[in-house]
Formats: sequence, structure tokens, C-alpha cells
Amino acid sequence: MSRVVFLDTVSPLPYDTRSFQQRAVQGTEASVMRIADQLGAWVMQHNRSSAWERYLPIQPLEADHVVVLRESRSLAQARDLFPKAQLHLWLHDKIRPGSKRGRRLRSSADLLRRARVSLICVSDTQRKDVSNTLRWAGLEGLPLCTRYNALDPALQPDGSLVDEGQLVFFASPNKGLAFALDAFGALRRALPDMRLVVGNPGYKADAWTALPGVQLLGPQPQALMHAQVRRSLCTFHPNFRIPETFGLVYAESHALGTPVLTHDFGAAAEVVADPRQLLPVRRAYRCYEAAVGALAPRWRQMPARLAARAGLFDAYVDRIREWRGGARPRVAPDPRFALDRVVSQWRELLGA
Repeated sequence: MSRVVFLDTVSPLPYDTRSFQQRAVQGTEASVMRIADQLGAWVMQHNRSSAWERYLPIQPLEADHVVVLRESRSLAQARDLFPKAQLHLWLHDKIRPGSKRGRRLRSSADLLRRARVSLICVSDTQRKDVSNTLRWAGLEGLPLCTRYNALDPALQPDGSLVDEGQLVFFASPNKGLAFALDAFGALRRALPDMRLVVGNPGYKADAWTALPGVQLLGPQPQALMHAQVRRSLCTFHPNFRIPETFGLVYAESHALGTPVLTHDFGAAAEVVADPRQLLPVRRAYRCYEAAVGALAPRWRQMPARLAARAGLFDAYVDRIREWRGGARPRVAPDPRFALDRVVSQWRELLGA
């Protein structure tokens, strides 16, 4: 059995398996814990001061494989701590040629080549961007693969009654929440019984004031947030600001039996795989957001009303009306993201 270490030098908070029950958990954290726990791997964190089971402060250790999370600049530290280990870089963020993360990757080119670091992406969509970035950085030939984020096997439809008046948003606020609130205002004016429940995975502060029909829950443990998802008409996530490299929100929603209303942006189409749940990103959306994006939420309300009168949000209203009228898509857990399947692919990669 290979000895595997996951090295996290960027997480804002230390975490371990207990975190699932105690607080909101980031998508990357959740993926790391599920995979590491199944592999019996160690997880080392830069901000951890004490050990709990296999979750440790960063320290030297005999290891066969070290998976560095997200940050290419930490590969040098990994090489110093684990000189005999095969290094891997698990990329969770958008990386494009010339971008800040792309430049960081290029700055580690010598080590990447010398150690023949393998790069792990969370979707084929992300892998295409990473492949382009490697060519831009002169790093063609490095091992590159996709390993989807794995879902908790407990995420299954459970027969919860669906409230056709409730939508849910449970992503990071910077992934389109301001626009979602503007669009929801138009939805509520057309369908006055609609409500929007807003959760937060905890890594971006909520800075939103309450709006009619909007319930701001703040950061929530996953089980509590998933209960809201189960009884919602859909996960409402009209994001076209920050592309999802995977889209854990979409995969989890489907596993819980709840469809998604989002945009064909980033990896959304790869994960959602249903055109009824994907809207195109119109140029008008981008123009509107460019005009009001810097405004505080309360100052967006008047422009949002004017935009609604011009029909900017009609596609969301029409789709929600259809789904309330009986055309709501039926969804189920996707076998591509099953924990057993993804762990098996990790074992193949790491010999674990």
C-alpha cells in the first residue's frame, strides 16, 4: 500500500472529518476529506497546530505520493519535506494562459519538469484550460488527468415534499449571488409566493441585507443545507461571473433529486448534462453586470427593476413557471461522481 499525503497550504481554516458536522465546509475541503479518508491518507495543513487521527500539522514524513492542493508554489516545500515522494498537483481553480495562476505554474516550470509532477484536474473542461496553459508555459508532456470530485453516498433523494415556492442558492456569494438576487426580485414580482433560501459554504463573507422573500441562512453544515435543497423547486444559480471548474453545487443538487437552473458557463454543461437546466449567457447579462457590479446590494434594486421591465430576467421567470406547471426535470445521482468509483480512480493513479 502506498503512503499518501495530501498537503494543503491554502485553506483558510484547519479541517478534519468532524468538520462536516460542525460547520460549513468548502467544496475543496469536502473533496479532500472524502478521498483521503477512503485512501487512509494523511492530510497536512499549514494552519493546523495539533494532530487529530490522520490530520496533521505540516511535517516531514515518509511518503510515496504527495498531493499538493491548488498552489503550485508549494511544490518546492513538498519536495523539501518529502524528497523521495512522487509529487502531484491537484488543481481546483481556473487556470488559463497568462492568468495569475498560469504565471505561478510557469514559475514552477523547472521543478515540474524535473520531478515530472502529475497534474490532476476536477473536470475535462478544466483540463482543456490547463492543457492550453501548459503549452503556453512550455510544459507539454507532463502527466495530466481528470478526477471528478466525489459525493457523499448519503446524498440521495429521500422522498421529501417539494415546495414549489422555494428556490435555493448555496454557493459562494461571489459566484453570482448579487445577480441572482436581482433576478429573484423579478421572479417574485411575477410569482409573489416565491422565496429564495441562501446558504454559504463559509469562505466568503455575507454582506447582503434582507430582501423581500429572501432568507439569508449564512454558513451552514452540509446536512442542514442539503435539507433545504431537497425541498426546493430547484437550485437557482445564474452564475456567469466565476466559472465553475467542477460545479459541486450542481452535482450535489442532482444527487438530492433537485434540478438546477444555471448558465452554460465553465464546467456546468459537463456536470449538469441537461439543456433544460442551462441557459445561454446573453450579452445583455454581462452588460448589465458590468454596469451595476460595483454597487452595493441596496443600490442595485432600482437598476434591477428597470432591467426587469426591459425583459432581462424573463428567461428565469419563464423557466420557473414551466417547472411549476409540471415540466420540472427529474434528476438523480450521477454515477460519474460516486465515491467508490472516484476513489478507485485515485487508487489507480496513486497505487494506493
